[in-house]
Amino acid sequence: MKKENNKKISLVVIGIIVLASAFYGGMTYGGNNVRASMISRSAAFGGARGNRSGQGMGGFTTGEIISKDDKSITVSLMGGGSKIIFLDTSTKVSKQAVGTIDDLAVGTQVSVTGTPNQDGSLNAQSVQIRTNMPGTVLK
Repeated sequence: MKKENNKKISLVVIGIIVLASAFYGGMTYGGNNVRASMISRSAAFGGARGNRSGQGMGGFTTGEIISKDDKSITVSLMGGGSKIIFLDTSTKVSKQAVGTIDDLAVGTQVSVTGTPNQDGSLNAQSVQIRTNMPGTVLK
């Protein structure tokens, strides 16, 4: 009887060890997949640093317009540097009311979405004039 109880106890202990090992292994594997997924998503929106400075964010940029011509604006990025944003007749410009490219003045805070180019510039699909930013120029 004592030998049979020892076997049962041994099987229970082995079972607990196997379950605990499987649980630990699953958590470790799952944790790595979550980290990999987060890094992958972060890289798509600005790199593993998860920066929100407007740099390296693929199709999204935010900052202050520092120059403008008929076909582009240059945006100073909050984290330093600048980005050239190309504009065309299909670029939507918005603010409290519908805006136009003429509303994009030097000193205006903007958020831009578009298609990134190889050289780091961006072809704008939309430009949001940020009216809640200090120093924003409104017409």
